[in-house]
Order: sequence, then C-alpha cells, then structure tokens
Amino acid sequence: MTISVAIVGAGPSGFYAAQALIDKGIDCRIDVIEMLPTPFGLIRGGVAPDHQHTKRVTRTYEETASSDAINFYGNLQVGRDVTVLELRAFYDAVVLAIGMPVDRGMDLIGGTKRGIYGAAEFVGWYNGHPGYRELDPLLDDRRVAVIGNGNVALDIGRLLCKTREEMARTDMPEYAIDAIRNAPITDVFIFGRRGPAEAKFTNVELREIGQLADCAPIIDPDELPDELPADLSDRDRRLRQRNIETFRSFAAMNPAGKSRRLHFCFRSMPIEVIGKDRVEGLRLQRTVVEDGEAMGTGRYYDILCGTVIAAIGYRMGPLEGVPMDGRRGIVINKDGRVADGLYVVGWAKRGPVGVISSNKPDGDAVAEHIAADVKKGKKPGRPAFEEHLRARGARWVTFDDWKFLDEAEISAAQNGAPRKKFVRVEDMISLLEQGRDSTER
Repeated sequence: MTISVAIVGAGPSGFYAAQALIDKGIDCRIDVIEMLPTPFGLIRGGVAPDHQHTKRVTRTYEETASSDAINFYGNLQVGRDVTVLELRAFYDAVVLAIGMPVDRGMDLIGGTKRGIYGAAEFVGWYNGHPGYRELDPLLDDRRVAVIGNGNVALDIGRLLCKTREEMARTDMPEYAIDAIRNAPITDVFIFGRRGPAEAKFTNVELREIGQLADCAPIIDPDELPDELPADLSDRDRRLRQRNIETFRSFAAMNPAGKSRRLHFCFRSMPIEVIGKDRVEGLRLQRTVVEDGEAMGTGRYYDILCGTVIAAIGYRMGPLEGVPMDGRRGIVINKDGRVADGLYVVGWAKRGPVGVISSNKPDGDAVAEHIAADVKKGKKPGRPAFEEHLRARGARWVTFDDWKFLDEAEISAAQNGAPRKKFVRVEDMISLLEQGRDSTER
C-alpha cells in the first residue's frame, strides 16, 4: 500500500527530502506543506536579492514539485491550521523541514532599545518576506553597526552600500530600495569578535565588496596577520589565505570619492548598546584570540551609530509536539529520527551551517530511514488532510496557484529586475481569487 508522507517546509531541505524519496523508488504520496503561499523558503526570503545566480536552484525544485507523487499546500501554518500531532495521525511519515526562522538572541546591556534588529527580520524585510514587510527599520543615522563575521553580515553590509542602479536588477522590493538609498548612511561597520583569519566570509562574497560602485572597503592593514597558524589543514589554510589577500587589496584601495564606506572591525566584542530609548552608539571590548576563542582584554571603545543589526545565528521557535534542544535551538533527533514516524532535515536537524546543497545529504538520509521504518502505508494521508483543512475553513495554495503568482511577479518587473515580488499574503490570495473568477467566466 502506498506510503503517505507529509513534509513541513518548502525550502531546500524539504525539496531535497521529497526528491530523495522519489529517487529511492519508494511508493509514496508526498504532501509539501508551507506557511507562505510561495515555495522555496530561504532561496526566496533569505538569499541576498543581488545573488540571482544562487536563486536559480529553484528550477530544480520546480522539477521536483511537478512530480505526480507530490502536492504543494501553501498558505498553511502548522500550529494554526493543523498540528504536528494531527499530521502524524494522517500520515505514515512526517518530515520537519522548517529551518530556523528566529534570530538567536544577543545578550547586550541596553539590548531592548529601538533600532536593534536581528538578521532574520532585517533580511526578511529587504527580501519582501510578508512576515517582515512592516518592520520599517530605523535607518536615519549616518552610521550602522552590523555584528557578525559570516556571509549574512556581509550581505547586509553590501546591500546597505549599493547604489540604486546596482539594486535595480535585483528582486529587492522598491520600498526597501527607497529606504536604503534615501537613508543618510555614510559608514557601515562589520564587527567580529575574532580576527580576519577566523572570519567565516566566503572569498567570492568578500571580493564583491571591492567591486561596489560607490563604496570603499576600509580595513586597518595592521589587523592582518603575517602568518597563519601552523596547525591548519591545507584546505583551511588556502581558504583563509585567500581572504587575507583580499583584505590586503582592500587596504591598498583609495577611498576618496566614495559616498559610503564599509569598515571591517576585528577583535571587537559588543558589550552594551548606548542611548536612552533608541540606539545612539555601541560599546565594544577589545579581544585577543587564543586557541580559536575570543577573550576579552578589559579595554573598551565606543562608536556612534543609530542602528544595530545582529547577524549572529538563528534558532527554531517552539513547536507543539516536537522535542527541542533549547541550547542549540534545534529539534532533538538521532541522525534525523525524532520519534516513531517523525523525522527532521536541514537546519532544524543540525543548526544553521553549510550551504544550500548541504541539505541534500539530510534528504538522502531521511529517505533511507523512511524506507527502513515504514514498510507499507497504514494511514489515510492526503484525503484525510484535505478533509481536515476544509473543516477548518483553510484556504491553501496549490503549485499551479504559485505558478500563476510567479508569472504575475515576472510580468510586473521593471527596469531590468527579475520580478516584482508580492510582499503581502492578502494580495496574493486576492489575485488568485480574481484569476480563478475570471477563468470561470
């Protein structure tokens, strides 16, 4: 008997899990459930809007979604429209591919002031994520501080320093372009607790900073090491050396004539947000790096800024019926197995590490588990799920609905942009209803 599988989350980890089940030849029906009307998760809402080449991976996911074995159910929120326990009653296997959508908290003195944002909400805002459309971040000061030394921090810094012309060919919503380009920003500071050799930037993204039309990268050449640690692997040594060489090229650049500057500030540990009810500055402690760890030196300095954006990691929010590791912010699991018939993949399984393709082995592993654990289907699956949704009055979005929205976004694009995103769920549903009515007429 056909196995029924529900995958919660239509991002990369969810689609890789679905494709792995198909590739393994398992006789199954797969229902992919997504909170938003739009699929593709962080590819749509997290990947930097000026990295359109990265977003092309969605073509692979579209092929997966076109399989006869798969149905897409968008605009459904687990916990509101259906619970995990209900899904487990409907399906032989439930796979959680829900990512880590919540910012990891940062313990700073004065950390509740206006003007402090996490990367998840700030990136969601400039990517047109409906959940963050109304964020309206404070960008009314000349200086912005970004905390973190990974690619997300680099993305934020780069996009805050791009010209309107550079952003025109992205899928960044016009409201975000206007807010960034009309802001009086002259200086963006990226702070890392460790040194430049320990920064987690990929070199391809780091080099982009030196190619910006109206932004000068700024780094103190004395911060750059003459030698790297002797105990590095050949691969790590090669990757770190490339970044150091790129930083040296930045130090040699002439910043004259550029209206914005992006400062790389290393060995700096944020301690306190300065100000009354809103951000007015940031106090940091100088650090030294010992055995890869940043240690405070007791020496402090302040910078003036009006906005602080923390790009220091993510976690999962609580989900009823799912055991959580509170410290790591992930689902408690053993190689993807959570409980009888319940599995997890992607960031929710292992934390926010790796690149997009890092999710593929998780999908392969969970397909192996389901093949071993579920020999034949015993639960009602899709018919019972849809009956439940109708009883709840839930309005779900199909993959054909999404293709209609996709075509509408592409058709509305202007000035070389790849698409003009819908940024409100109600607008998407309204267009779908209008389209359905006109088709019926």
